[in-house]
Amino acid sequence: MSDGSQSPHVEPVASPGPRPAPARASRGVLLVSSAAIALAATAGAVFGFAWSGGGVSAVADTTLAAPAPVVVSSAVAPLMVSSGIGAAGTFADIVERVSPAVVSIRAKVSSPSEPEVSEDDLEGLPPGLRDYFERFRRGGPERQRNRGEVQGSGFVVESNGLMITNNHVVANATEIEVTFSDGKKYKAKTIGRDEATDIAVLKIEGGKSFPTVSFGDDARVRVGDWVLAVGNPFGLGGTVTAGIVSARGRDEVGAAQFTDFIQIDASINRGNSGGPTFDLSGRVIGMNTAIFSPSGGSVGIGFAIPSGTIQRVVADLKRSGSVTRGWLGVSIQSLTDEAAASLGLPSTNGAIVAQVVDGSPAEKSGFRTGDVVLRMDGVPVKDNRDLSRRVADLQVNQSSKFVVWRDNRETTISVTVGKRPDAKTLANRSGGDEGEPGTARPGGGAKVSALGLDLATITPALRSELRLGSDAEGVVITDIDPDSDAAEQGLQPGDRIIQASGKDVRTVSDVTSAVASAKSLRRPSVLLFVERGKNQRVFVAVKLGKG
Repeated sequence: MSDGSQSPHVEPVASPGPRPAPARASRGVLLVSSAAIALAATAGAVFGFAWSGGGVSAVADTTLAAPAPVVVSSAVAPLMVSSGIGAAGTFADIVERVSPAVVSIRAKVSSPSEPEVSEDDLEGLPPGLRDYFERFRRGGPERQRNRGEVQGSGFVVESNGLMITNNHVVANATEIEVTFSDGKKYKAKTIGRDEATDIAVLKIEGGKSFPTVSFGDDARVRVGDWVLAVGNPFGLGGTVTAGIVSARGRDEVGAAQFTDFIQIDASINRGNSGGPTFDLSGRVIGMNTAIFSPSGGSVGIGFAIPSGTIQRVVADLKRSGSVTRGWLGVSIQSLTDEAAASLGLPSTNGAIVAQVVDGSPAEKSGFRTGDVVLRMDGVPVKDNRDLSRRVADLQVNQSSKFVVWRDNRETTISVTVGKRPDAKTLANRSGGDEGEPGTARPGGGAKVSALGLDLATITPALRSELRLGSDAEGVVITDIDPDSDAAEQGLQPGDRIIQASGKDVRTVSDVTSAVASAKSLRRPSVLLFVERGKNQRVFVAVKLGKG
């Protein structure tokens, strides 16, 4: 399921070892431990990894000091006996119990120093150079590789050595070493990784029985509850910090399509990625993954993956090495205030269907473009991310009921969800028209003054002029009033209008009818479903003018 929404800037945070180099100041959400990435090429160049944006440079350091003694670093005031922490107001009993199961991770990584030359790259070269690079691409010398290490954290959940960390800590690892708080070191191998939720499962080798921690129920965690974060910041080893749950349901962190983060203010820094967040019973209620920081250091805004998400993903990774998710087969977007008003909805709660994939469970069950999903299995839908996560959590072949808003009334649709395809297959299945968009500014057309648009019904000549697909129908925008809301919303000449107010558009009169209907219902805007280019389809609510 695709939602098209943007996320804050995300990048990894380097933690090169016992002597970290000063980092450049950067803004955004930082992975608290791709945690270390100093990738040094053999020529001595230094590189930073990026999850979604630029990395932070660091000097590679191939040594790792033995873990420092557990350090409790907390600025909290002494606690009352009634808090349940103890008469002395200390977290020490909890720390002593859980720290033996928390490990520091050092992963040796390797990645190509240069991207491979692709066929598309070769097409743009002169014949001589193209032949040279083709020979190099197929049989040339092996490319240099950057080598370095990543430092992060993890925690053991089964006595046989099964442990959990972040995917970005071990994603490019060629060798993984874990160190316990007593200084003992072991090799570990990857059992499975899930990039979508940034969760990885490892197996420690060479030991018989390891200390463990258990999961708590993150659904019972409230804003204001105390939490402890344990990890390996800056390669220091077992470090403990304390704080509270600052917020719940944070889904704006990076590419977190399937994760609803817990926000905490316990100090976490570079190297904390993959470490556990504990409640005051010593149970894991989250995994520290990212921080928001204008400087690269902790400012008290950290994000942890909820324990419920971790347990669901780990169960799949243990079973098959990959994660199976439910799939509905729609592209969705959240509602704006204007879009909700144009549809007669009282709020922006819900997700509007921008595309139904051919042959998908949604198509077979009767979903239509323009449907607004209001409830799923009786529970209101907040927005597109909320719906994406909940559908993904369904089991393959599980039935679910969706209440949608269609033609000014609610309709119930029952769907048996399928298995979510991989990203490449999804992209191929949801492609648009075969033709590429034209750059010509089509002339003529009828004026719809209330929208500030000049429109023309698509004809064979216009289809050829704009290089639209052979089956393209509807109307195209030929001109826009620069002072209109349509211009403010980013509509452009050449954009094709597929629907207006939920009705299919085949001629300009279909648009004018939608305008008249909106006025009669005293709605402030008309919701247009617009296509631009090959794959870009989006709903745009255009305010009605006086025309």
